Amino acid sequence: MSPNRQLPPAYIIPQSDLPQDAVDRPLAGFRRDYPDGGRTPRHAHRRVQLIYASHGVMRITTDQAGFVVPAGRALWVPAGLPHAVATQGLVAMRALFLREDAARSGPPGVAVLAVSPLLRELILAACEEPPEWDPEGRAGHLAALILDEIRRAPTLPLGVPQPRDLRLMRLAEALREQPGSAMTLEGWAAEVGASARTLSRLFRAETGMSFGAWRQHWRLAEAAALLARGVPPARAAAAVGYASAPAFGAAYRAAFGVTPGQAQRKANRPG
Repeated sequence: MSPNRQLPPAYIIPQSDLPQDAVDRPLAGFRRDYPDGGRTPRHAHRRVQLIYASHGVMRITTDQAGFVVPAGRALWVPAGLPHAVATQGLVAMRALFLREDAARSGPPGVAVLAVSPLLRELILAACEEPPEWDPEGRAGHLAALILDEIRRAPTLPLGVPQPRDLRLMRLAEALREQPGSAMTLEGWAAEVGASARTLSRLFRAETGMSFGAWRQHWRLAEAAALLARGVPPARAAAAVGYASAPAFGAAYRAAFGVTPGQAQRKANRPG
């Protein structure tokens, strides 16, 4: 451990055995189903990934942030970025590996993208094609449409900055276990062994947010995961610490552009 109580970076485990990571095509589809509670250890890829699940919830962690990715959303992961994946519920992962030139269609850094109904069907269709697909055939047209849809896809605030200080990590882990906790920063100070002033300063330095803003960001991301798993909006609101369902609905809509009910219907759409 370093003198400033930061954790050292973990060893990067490449996954170079996947043909999708090396095939000479603008993009290649990858499909795999995971059980509830499945985990993929920290690793990196040579190519940009668009990680999507047609069913279930993925929790994807980088060194800088944690992302909740329910159905209807996708995570854009830059080439070489170490990340780990955990699944909630049965997850049907459908991912795309993009060559460097094709990846220019997407955002410059890691981001959660809204997946339109058209992009969803295109991803599913691309995952049915072999890695070495015919550039002049159907897959070539699919790839062109996919890149255009990625270019149009809006980004969503489903990523939560990951603190590195051990005291903040203890606090964050406790809130992951109990996102509805109403404990103040002064209360957490006694729990983790630092003053409230120190914790406040560290939160801003390491996450770019105040503790209150970070906690709300985390609560809304957790609520998105609950809604995707079929939890009614009122119960999701209570589980993440909102005493008022209307206040939760207003905060959720301000963050994601849809109501909790709309998000739940989209995430649980058949197929």
